[in-house]
Parts: sequence; structure tokens; C-alpha cells
Amino acid sequence: MPAAHAPVMLGPVPVDFILFALILAGIAFFHRKTFEIAIGGLVVITIYKLAFTGFAQGPGFAGLAALFAHEWVILANLFCLLMGFALLSKHFEDSKVPIVLPRILPDDWKGGFMLLVMIFVLSSFLDNIAAALIGGTIAGSVFRGKVHIGYLAAIVAASNAGGSGSVVGDTTTTMMWIDGVDPLDVFEAFAGAGLAMMIFGIPASLQQHRYSPIMKDPAAGERVDWPRVAIVAFILVTAIVVNVVINVKYSELSDRFPFIGAGVWAALLLAALWRRPTWSLLPGAFKGSVFLLSLILCASLMPVEKLPIASWQTALGLGFVSAVFDNIPLTALALRQGGYDWGYLAYAVGFGGSMIWFGSSAGVALSNMYPQAKSVGRWLREGWHVALAYVIGFFFMLAVLGWHPNEPHKKKQAGAAATQSASLYSASWDALPPLGTGV
Repeated sequence: MPAAHAPVMLGPVPVDFILFALILAGIAFFHRKTFEIAIGGLVVITIYKLAFTGFAQGPGFAGLAALFAHEWVILANLFCLLMGFALLSKHFEDSKVPIVLPRILPDDWKGGFMLLVMIFVLSSFLDNIAAALIGGTIAGSVFRGKVHIGYLAAIVAASNAGGSGSVVGDTTTTMMWIDGVDPLDVFEAFAGAGLAMMIFGIPASLQQHRYSPIMKDPAAGERVDWPRVAIVAFILVTAIVVNVVINVKYSELSDRFPFIGAGVWAALLLAALWRRPTWSLLPGAFKGSVFLLSLILCASLMPVEKLPIASWQTALGLGFVSAVFDNIPLTALALRQGGYDWGYLAYAVGFGGSMIWFGSSAGVALSNMYPQAKSVGRWLREGWHVALAYVIGFFFMLAVLGWHPNEPHKKKQAGAAATQSASLYSASWDALPPLGTGV
């Protein structure tokens, strides 16, 4: 395939990055027009690269087509999950579980903190989008629809932190597992994530309690709609099973079809025979989903093809970068490079995106439910504890565990079958685009 042209530079900075920075600035300052800015920015960057630089996969329309040939599976999976979990969260809300939940939650700020812990635990084995949406649904009910932006940031942080130490809790950690990283090496991330949970969870819960205290115990007449609870469980179990089976046993197929998203929708449609979903939610979910996918495509067009030398400083920096760029290709680049202590990398790319609302898919999904969260200034100002927790959690790991770059994980794999599998995995990551936006 013909190579693309070198980036056009404006001083030391490629013009691509300047265009992307303008898009992010527009989203930060004009949060009521985020959809139009993201779509318009994608069009501008695409035209620029067609006219001047080409794409990582090649110049012109052929390079653009090659980019979409790989990206479509990632985009389709994410689109299906965002749309599907909008219906899932409504099923959960209509089950009346969020209404009766205050019976087991404390009636003061500790109730909000316990909810964050529940989200943290749930996301250790479930997609962080689902964990954030379920947490947001419960919060909307128990706090009477008044949820502080600092607490919304904490919901996203809990959903991302909880999955950072589990190889089935986050896309990036699953990627590491598939590529041959030992799950115990990833598990170390819970050391930082657990402390971070305390650091952002307590201030956020106090913020929420002052803003709108948790609802007292519901009336005795409220009853749970158990069929809807069963539907939610069925859809979540389907997502988990498909994720594990496809990514672990049939990973060579994972970049050919959006199996996870298709599995969630198959479960939704089957469950619709029992309880009808609220289909009217889909237009709103569609707009939010297209916004996120536009940002992913914008960032995937950036000319970033390698990372700095592997070190704890690089890992720390990747956490801040993942608040803007997609942590999936960031992780793929790190796996190719090697030389990391994988627990630190899992913590950084898994938790770092929580620092900005569009820095992770969980944040974007939750902002569809709470549009007031679409303000970078308020998110940073009122969710200050998330960035603080990230830094303290990272240095706590460094002080307690030390930085111990793991042995190249592919050398640990024994047997011809394992070697062949590793080659397939490596080939799949080599096909990834350079970068995307914080998912």
C-alpha cells in the first residue's frame, strides 16, 4: 500500500493536532453545540487529510477506505453498546429496583459512597458503560433527579477504576490478556484504583449530600418488577459471555464482526417478547452515540505512531493523554513496545479517561443521561477529586509496589499453540489505527 505523505507542520506541531485541539476547545467552551462541533470537525479533518497528508493506511480515498475497513468493527460495537444500554438502563429503572434500593443504602453521605462502591465492583466484571449507566439510573432515583456534577464524575471514575485491575472489566485490560499478559500483572492496578476510590468517592459523596440528600426509605407499597430484573441480568450475562468467548477463544474473529454489540441486541430483541423496551429513547441515544464515534474517528486520524520510552513517567502521562485520546490504540501501541509494568499501564489507561467527561465512553454515555455534565470547565472544577485521586493512586502504587517492568509476555507463552495464538493477536494489534479518542 502506498505510504501517506508526512504531516504538514506549523512550527513543531502537525496541523492535524491543531485542528483536533480546536475541536476539543470548541467542545469545552460550547458544550451546547458539542454534536455539531464534533461532526463538523470530523468533516474538516477528513477533507484536510484527503487533500494534503493522506492516512496511516495510505493516501486519498483508498487510505480512507482502508481506515474504515478496520475501524468499522470497533465503531459498530460501541454504537450497539451505547444504543443497547440506553434501553437496558430504562429496563432497570422501570424494574423499581432504584426506588427500593434506599432500603439498604445509608440515609446520609455514606449512601452515596456505597453506591459508588457498588459501581466499582460491578464494573470489575461488566462493561464500564453499563456500570456507569446503571449507577446513573440509580443516582437519578435516589437523589430525586438532582445529581451533582462532581458526583457524576465520580460515577464515571468508579466505573473506570473498577475495571482497571480485571482482565474482563475493561476493553484495554482484555486486550492485554488476549495478547498474553498475565492477569495477575494486571490485578496490581487495584492497589491504585482502590485508594483512588476512597480519595474521589468521599468528597463526591459529601458534595452530593449537600446538593441533594439521598431519598429516605420508599413507601411499603413499592414492589420490584422481577421480570425486568431478569431481563437486565439476561442482557448483562449475554454481554459478559460473548465478550469472554469471542475475545479469549475466538480472538481472530473479533476484528471481523461486532459480536459483543450484536449479542447485546440479540438479547434485547429476544427479551422484548417478554417486556417491551422504551423504543422512544433511541433517537436521543443515537445523537450521543454519533457524537462519541465522531470524536473517535477524529482522533484516529492523528499522526501518532509511537510512544516515548517505556517508564513509569510515560505510564503516568498516558493516563492524562487517555482523557483525550482513545485508550484502545494507546494500549495497542504499548503492547507492541513492551517494557511496561502492566499493572501501572492498566491503571493509567483504564482510569485516566475519567478526568474529562468525553475522555471515556462511560462519561459520554452518562452525559447523554445528564446533559449538564457536558461542560469541561464544570467537570474539572467540581470533579477536581478525580484528577487528584488518579495522581495519588499512581504514586501510591509506585511507593508500595515499585516499578518492575514485566518480562516480555510473549516469551512466557509455552507450546506451539500458544505461539501461534500470540502471532494472531500481534497481527490484530498491528492493524489498529494510530490513535483515537478516550473510550
